[in-house]
Amino acid sequence: MSNPITDAAHLIHGPIACAGNSWDNRGALSTGSQLYRRGFTTDLGENDVVYGGEEKLYQAILEISAKHRPQAIFVYSTCVSALIGDDLAGVCARAQKKVSLPVIPVDAPGFLGDKNIGNRIAGETLWQRVIGSKNAGAPKIPRSINLIGEYNIAGDLGGILPDLTKLGIKLQTAITGDARYADLTQAHRAALNVLVCSKSLTNLACSLQQQWQTPYIEASFYGIEDTSQALRNIARGLGDRGLSGRTEEYIRRQEKETRQAIAPYRERLQGKRAVLFTGGVKTWSMVSALTELGITILAGGTQNSTPADFERMKARLDPAARIIEDTSAVGFLTLIREKKPDLLVAGGKIKYLAHKMRLPFLDINHGRKRPYAGYPGMITLAEAIARTVFSPVWDLSRRPYPPARGGEGGNENVV
Repeated sequence: MSNPITDAAHLIHGPIACAGNSWDNRGALSTGSQLYRRGFTTDLGENDVVYGGEEKLYQAILEISAKHRPQAIFVYSTCVSALIGDDLAGVCARAQKKVSLPVIPVDAPGFLGDKNIGNRIAGETLWQRVIGSKNAGAPKIPRSINLIGEYNIAGDLGGILPDLTKLGIKLQTAITGDARYADLTQAHRAALNVLVCSKSLTNLACSLQQQWQTPYIEASFYGIEDTSQALRNIARGLGDRGLSGRTEEYIRRQEKETRQAIAPYRERLQGKRAVLFTGGVKTWSMVSALTELGITILAGGTQNSTPADFERMKARLDPAARIIEDTSAVGFLTLIREKKPDLLVAGGKIKYLAHKMRLPFLDINHGRKRPYAGYPGMITLAEAIARTVFSPVWDLSRRPYPPARGGEGGNENVV
């Protein structure tokens, strides 16, 4: 979760495979430093397991500081370094005195749990060691917000920031999309926290509310209606009547322009049917986005979502839509054969199964390459869905195989 802090170095204290499995697996983009995309590791080997890897870690921190001059160094424990008992916090404290920059341990070995456990630990680390570490007594910045749980996947912030800027709302920092370390240290000065991904960082929003008296709201920037509601709620949360009035006028203009832009896509997609399987805020917000394009959702399911996200999804789905309970490959194959959807919207784990079924597939999770947030993101989403559904490759892939050369017939496509 901390990885998109772009001007910091992120050091994995463990075997090389731990760095390889964690490096660049979330498509978070940066408008500035690209240091966060470098993969740093102590590359623990068998001898380190026997004799300990603390000295190796200490030397790695010194080397990174000298060669790359980061604003901070985050050091992540792994299953191996935790099991052999390396004192991560002690080494970081010793190294920090030498390099004169923040060296921050993140004690989140993989055996503690799934990805969201790691997200929560990272959020607690930011709260305890980073946020408020500078200008702790400084006043709140008027009309300023933090976006919590926004990772700038494929550049999503580019669809949100222009709206905030035009309305006079300052983004103090996104936690942690396209984030700078110095901005994070003063995240406590924001007047409002906007929680985008409740599954991963509700604990951070609650901690900031308790310690810094910063209220928080939940919001989604996927789809026209949800983006408008997010801007409306931000204006209300900041308690500025003039801002609320300007926001309503702005929303009316943006909705009109966006609906005009997606009209040709909606006309083509009207009546198409989809299966939706995603997680977090997209669990429910993508229901609205697809519906706005005239697409009927035949079935919906969630992964890595809170019970509240799940209930919101159910409330937005048509009562006739099926709730996906069997998420195995066999379960999805059965669902696709029964429902015969025109499109599967899900994460990358389902992509190859969809391709084997000759079914149009749109990646909606962190592996995607296009931004879908905000009003511009809705236009991009409409274009991407239309391009996917109407690609000629699907008709070609469903045809019978051509006869083998010299043979009497071909193999039928049995899928």
